[in-house]
Amino acid sequence: MADEQTINLPQLVIVIVLAGLAVRYLFFGTATGNSTPSSRTANNVGAREADVEHILQIWPQADRRSIMWDLQRNGGNLAATTERMLSGRGLEVPPQSFQPPLPVAVNSTAPTASTNSGVAQTPDLITRYNLKAKVAEQEAEKATEEETETEKKKKGQAWSQNKVERQALLQRRREEMILKARRHMESKVAEDT
Repeated sequence: MADEQTINLPQLVIVIVLAGLAVRYLFFGTATGNSTPSSRTANNVGAREADVEHILQIWPQADRRSIMWDLQRNGGNLAATTERMLSGRGLEVPPQSFQPPLPVAVNSTAPTASTNSGVAQTPDLITRYNLKAKVAEQEAEKATEEETETEKKKKGQAWSQNKVERQALLQRRREEMILKARRHMESKVAEDT
């Protein structure tokens, strides 16, 4: 009797539970919830597209297709792709057969609205540096008088040893450059029309 081995009820339950978990892992993946395979793929494509945009913000000269290929090769590991770019090795050229998935459209009903909103999100330099008051002041004065005054100021100013004075000088120069570029662009537009 001692040589016979019998399977008791707790052992049978453990074997069935382990077999069920193995079947679930092998055939249904590790996804949780009621997500369908198509929604998982859409989420992966959206996440990969976000990763590509992130890398393109850092390296705008990089090729989108090469980035997608590298992300696919390393399983979507953004850190590995970034490390490859930082080390200077560059990205491999993807094979001709590689066709990256099309980017997921956020708003497919109004494609023109998404392009217009991208322009509206980036403020112009006047708004960005709070120069509206200075623009109003300078429109009241003549442009030629201002140019001669700024030239005189630039010639008379020397580089200061005080950090605060240098910072104020550079701030003033930046504002003058922006306003001068604005006047130049306005005169170009006026000539074209």
